[in-house]
Amino acid sequence: MRTSLTAVTGRLKTLRAELAVVDEQLLFLEDEADSARLRALIAETPLAEAESRECRRHADAMGKQRKVFASAIGSLEREQDDLLDRMAAEMAAR
Repeated sequence: MRTSLTAVTGRLKTLRAELAVVDEQLLFLEDEADSARLRALIAETPLAEAESRECRRHADAMGKQRKVFASAIGSLEREQDDLLDRMAAEMAAR
């Protein structure tokens, strides 16, 4: 059980670090999408509008990726809690 707990803890650490990177990238892409939207409103050209849509798609894709990481972290946290509960129960039974 300790091996499983160590593995889950290591994976959580990795995923949290990856989530931090995704958050940083998402922030950048959201800012870029907002800027492109403003440029499209000002320019009123098909090219500017296409660029705005493309930036928004990238930001939306990164947002979906963030949700995947957050969900995986939530699952691992629940697994970690279950392992800790089982370990505590075993220790109490001794």
